[in-house]
Amino acid sequence: MGKPGVSKLRDLLERKLRQEPGLLKRWAEEEKEVVGRFGAAFAPANLASLEPSTLEAFLYYENNRHWKGIYRHKKKLLADFEATRRAIGVLVDENLPLPERFDQALGAVPGLGKAVATAILLVVYPDRYGVWNQTSEEAMQRLGFLPAFPRGATAGQRYRAINEQLNTLAQTLGIDLWALDALWYEVLSEQEPELDEAQPSEGLRVGFHYENALRDFLVETWDSTQLGRDWELYTKEGDLVGVEYRAGKAGRIDLLARHRSGKGWLVVELKLGRSSDRAVGQLLRYMGWVESHLAEPGEEVAGAIVAESLDDRLRYALRALRGRNVQVFQYRVQLDLQPAALD
Repeated sequence: MGKPGVSKLRDLLERKLRQEPGLLKRWAEEEKEVVGRFGAAFAPANLASLEPSTLEAFLYYENNRHWKGIYRHKKKLLADFEATRRAIGVLVDENLPLPERFDQALGAVPGLGKAVATAILLVVYPDRYGVWNQTSEEAMQRLGFLPAFPRGATAGQRYRAINEQLNTLAQTLGIDLWALDALWYEVLSEQEPELDEAQPSEGLRVGFHYENALRDFLVETWDSTQLGRDWELYTKEGDLVGVEYRAGKAGRIDLLARHRSGKGWLVVELKLGRSSDRAVGQLLRYMGWVESHLAEPGEEVAGAIVAESLDDRLRYALRALRGRNVQVFQYRVQLDLQPAALD
């Protein structure tokens, strides 16, 4: 374990504690609340009585207090709840070796990726299993903690190595795995550039007042959109990671997708209301980052701007991008009134 990384993590924790002296107490209270509510529900002895509503509640940040994006897997996880229940049963069965049960569970049902699986493991066994998701993996990589994996290692084998590292780090810092999971977010927040704030657009009567609402709607309906016919939102280890994808110093990509039938990437920039040429600069910055960090030789990177309407600045900017594989889509939101049944 690299000493510089440990020192940086310890310094960050001490700085956060100076800013909020009761931080560890708050984290402990949140852990007690979440583990108390969901730990027993996912435990092997109680899985037979697990209700879909309990799993659904767990997926939302206001209930799990840590993980903001896993609710996007709700539809897939609840589509065949009995299969999901069986997969969770395999996951939490400590009579099986960790790599074996991890791989078996993740391959059993769509939506049960590493982020959801390890969050469940943490609330069932808070003293043994840490969380492996896009946030923790990127933070560990930045600080030099991410283990080197042998070629061909399965997701379960990688998680075993990561979990050992997470336990060692928690012990070194004198905190528990729940607090360490919260600390990873702080690592990335400190190194992340200031993001553009989404502002409500004047004159929107029926539509989206915040970009996250537009983003969530597109994620939910992606497969039925024109973009969804050719592109699939980026997934990794069974997790939907192509939503608010962290692109280092470039910022966060609204939506990141891969081509369904061939090699290629799609960067989607969402804008409320009338969109200006500023969106073009943001899109090109993200496309350049993807070309530098994700695209393999021969893979093209396309771009798309989704807005309610376009202004002249954007039209002129796009004229200069002809041949750059950038498209613009306008969204329409319709209000449909139906008679209500009173009986």
